[in-house]
Amino acid sequence: MTRKSLTTAHGGGCACGHVRYLMHDAPMFVHCCHCTRCQRETGGPFAHHAMIEFTAFSVLEGEPEFVLVPTDSGGKHWVARCPHCRTALWNEHGSRRAITRYVRVGTLDAPSQFPPLAHIYVRSKQPWLTLEDGAPQFAGYYDAAKAWPQESLARYASAKTARVHERAKSGAARRKESTKSTG
Repeated sequence: MTRKSLTTAHGGGCACGHVRYLMHDAPMFVHCCHCTRCQRETGGPFAHHAMIEFTAFSVLEGEPEFVLVPTDSGGKHWVARCPHCRTALWNEHGSRRAITRYVRVGTLDAPSQFPPLAHIYVRSKQPWLTLEDGAPQFAGYYDAAKAWPQESLARYASAKTARVHERAKSGAARRKESTKSTG
């Protein structure tokens, strides 16, 4: 990714146009996931994800619907879908208020800008699929501290701090409201 792409916003949306979103920066990292769950969810041989921090992502139009889906790692993730055409737009792993959104690259207006930087869960890759793009391949997931660029790790750390502050602020507001209602 060039520095120019790191300062350009990237729009996307669902097939019918009801839900539109904007990534305010280039993704922190892009990978293709070949796990069996991603294959089942997409109906294809892999899911192509652009990871972007929640602080650099906005929904511009419409309101997605979230569906809780299990993962091959035993966890869960939420899939944001258009309530009309059912296009899967992004995933949020673990919590509905995750730090990172895994945007489905095919829903971007210019998906060709974001080729994969890695392939994960290649242990369950379809045997007829040949990976010749030169990106690293991992049998399972990868260690982000080793695979991601330092700038991306710093962006993630900043978003993590923002989420912690947001949760603390909302917890304080709930406690204040609770005190009002019991007082």
